[in-house]
Amino acid sequence: MVLTRDFKETVLARVQADPAFRDALLTEGIETMLAGDVDGGKAILRDYIKATVGVEQLGAETGSSPKSLIRMFGPTGNPQARNLFSVISHLQHHAGLTLHVTTQPH
Repeated sequence: MVLTRDFKETVLARVQADPAFRDALLTEGIETMLAGDVDGGKAILRDYIKATVGVEQLGAETGSSPKSLIRMFGPTGNPQARNLFSVISHLQHHAGLTLHVTTQPH
């Protein structure tokens, strides 16, 4: 499904105006990946990155090229765990959050 520009602009505006929504978007992206939907999680994180730190700054902070980050979080991207966790670490730091994994019975 192709997202319209209006939707992306709406998400951007909400992320910039609502810190709780911004934090929830980061959490949702990571939780989606942990639940097994890697493509969905990458899409959420891609929107989060674009709306917050941006690929240029994130690339500088992680030592990755912006093009590499765009490919990593693109539909066909297959990031190495080392790169993915480096990005997640920087996103948490940028957001001022520390995310933890907990277990829950089904």
